[in-house]
Amino acid sequence: MNLAYKIDEKIFHTIGDFADNVGIECYLIGGYVRDLLLDRGSKDIDIVVVGDGVAFAEGLRRQLGKGTSLAVFRTYGTAQLKTRNGEIEIVGARRESYRHDSRNPIVEEGTLEDDQNRRDFTINALAICLNKKHFGELIDPFGGIEDLGNRLIRTPLDPDITFSDDPLRMMRAIRFATQLGFIIQDETLVAIWRNRERIKIITKERIADEINKILLSAKPSTGFYLLDKTGLLPLIMPELSALKGVETINGRAHKDNFKHSLQVLDNLAMRSDDLWLRWASLLHDIGKPVTKRWEEARGWTFHSHDFVGAKLVKKIFSNLKLPMGEPLRFVQKMVLLHMRPIALSEDTVTDSAVRRLLFDAGNDVDSLMMLCQSDITSNNMKKVKRFADNFELVRRKLVELEEKDRIRNFQPPVDGIEIMQTFGLGQCSMVGELKTQIKDAILDGIIPNSHDEAFDYLLQIAKEKNLVPVQ
Repeated sequence: MNLAYKIDEKIFHTIGDFADNVGIECYLIGGYVRDLLLDRGSKDIDIVVVGDGVAFAEGLRRQLGKGTSLAVFRTYGTAQLKTRNGEIEIVGARRESYRHDSRNPIVEEGTLEDDQNRRDFTINALAICLNKKHFGELIDPFGGIEDLGNRLIRTPLDPDITFSDDPLRMMRAIRFATQLGFIIQDETLVAIWRNRERIKIITKERIADEINKILLSAKPSTGFYLLDKTGLLPLIMPELSALKGVETINGRAHKDNFKHSLQVLDNLAMRSDDLWLRWASLLHDIGKPVTKRWEEARGWTFHSHDFVGAKLVKKIFSNLKLPMGEPLRFVQKMVLLHMRPIALSEDTVTDSAVRRLLFDAGNDVDSLMMLCQSDITSNNMKKVKRFADNFELVRRKLVELEEKDRIRNFQPPVDGIEIMQTFGLGQCSMVGELKTQIKDAILDGIIPNSHDEAFDYLLQIAKEKNLVPVQ
């Protein structure tokens, strides 16, 4: 098969001509070829040369001229060129062998065949020649084209060896199946199960990177069901695995919170591409296994699962080496507050409750509302409609009160310094109490959110505490 028409671009002719000039076999390979055949956009180009990849990259950089930078990784014989239009990864063809306690291979120079043998999946082992004589010819030793047509993930060689050598490939198989909407071949899937314990030698950062890519897929639940099916989930995220299952007492059962969480994640994925909001949707009920209780009068309860869940988020982020700054704070905030809009949608929507929601959620109130709408997963369409209608009422109230009272991210218009100066106080708990009373009065609608009304209110409540303004 010749695919010259697919790669008839200046960059590929330039690389091929340079390869001919230095007498080296040169091939486009891997994910770029796969995505090219699937008509998926891809900017990052993978090149394999039969020879010294670093020397080839150094010469190619000079050929491409200004605006091209080079990074070299001599240990693995690879180099990366960055151009205005994307990145070009260049590697010398190689064969690899592995030690049992490491996924880092022992590398030797090899042939194109050796290099294709070491690839993780048949659909990633496809190569296209860039040398002029055979420009565009496809080299497909493992039936990758057929697997693309059948939408199948399969290893080129024995899957047990493939996954034992580099256990991260198990995560990659699941990620590709999720991203591409492919299925994993039965033999390959079973091999993941057999080799699941090998995932323990993979760094947390690598695992988190694959989870993030699964989360950013169009239907991320696919990946988490596969992680569960292959036994990887309890090894990498035991807290999420603990959500599985249904318990019944006296004929009363709670829902399967694992399935529910994945449905919420898929619902949210249709509304937002925000990675950390997707994390929040996945983990919003993570505190339920710890807080689950049976009460004869009420049935199954999960009191404070939002509070407990927010603390568990920190543990999960720490374990996976995810960012512990703003992303963590955002996800914790979403998990902690996710019950609040739902409670408002069930009860009479008071101005005071909406003001407090605005104050606590701040600039993240729109994300919170999106999460809560995604949390409606009932099969009872009347119930879903009632929730949706009430959510719209909450949304309108949020907009109206924000325009009227400017509550989002507000600070009491009378600050601690003014309170201390007014009454001749130093730093003490009384100053904090007065500030809190002013804030609560504004949130409860007792006084408007303005300085003069807040100061008059301060004088009134201070009088009750026998505080007299200094002259």
